Amino acid sequence: MYSPKDETTRARMVDALAHAAVRLSTTPTGVPVWGWLGRTIGSRTEGGHWLRVHCGEAARTPAVRNEGIAVAEERVSGKVPRPHLHDLYRWDSGAYVFEAELIDYIAQPVISPETPDLTEDPGLPDSWWTALRESLDALGAAEPPRETVRQSWADRVFPAFLGIPAPAITERVTGHADLQWANLTHAPLVILDWERWGAVPVGYDPAMLYVNSLRVPAVADRVRAEFAHVLDTPAGRIGEQVALAEMLQAVGRGWYPELAPLLRRRAAHLTGVRPPAPFPAHPAS
Repeated sequence: MYSPKDETTRARMVDALAHAAVRLSTTPTGVPVWGWLGRTIGSRTEGGHWLRVHCGEAARTPAVRNEGIAVAEERVSGKVPRPHLHDLYRWDSGAYVFEAELIDYIAQPVISPETPDLTEDPGLPDSWWTALRESLDALGAAEPPRETVRQSWADRVFPAFLGIPAPAITERVTGHADLQWANLTHAPLVILDWERWGAVPVGYDPAMLYVNSLRVPAVADRVRAEFAHVLDTPAGRIGEQVALAEMLQAVGRGWYPELAPLLRRRAAHLTGVRPPAPFPAHPAS
């Protein structure tokens, strides 16, 4: 399971959850659930909601934020299954900015609570895959709040992690931008974590799900079959290259050790160039 990176982070986030609960007039129940590196903490609350608190560094957090779930509430079709927002609270505390969301509690478990990448076949029914396709189609019609994957990032990262110049990203679609197995529930499908949604390269969302499935070939094949109409196009291949570059950048920071050789193999197959090794350190996008 995810956990805070140190006790200082744990204490800061536990205090933030308690503070948000008071300000949003609710009471957490049960054991808190941690997000990646302790940057988020969440808990079920009295009244059947979920309280989620995100922490960011003040120096790197825009003054006007919550382009995520708050704007999704306004712009994303009800055909996209997601938690709905009930209340929102933002505050700063020295070096950190906190954002608390009171959202629907989702009863069904996420598919991969341990890691974003898949380690075993979850046995999803055909109806789940149909719902995912229809959800991404409906999301594509929404007005995006931002351009999530920037050309300037691709220009820096592609040579370092794929060994090729970045292609021009000319075709974009509104997407979730973090479509991986820790953000998807078992049937009935719900798509979680709307912090990053926006304009992404065509094919990027299904490609990210595909590369996070490479350790389970049957599921990876199913993703490709369901989204062949996107992934097997010139624009979709660029979207997959972007997903691979992002994942290999994460490998360079020490993540996904078991997935790394499969990512490298897929990148070499897609681009015709073996990715550089060892991986250089690279600043975050």
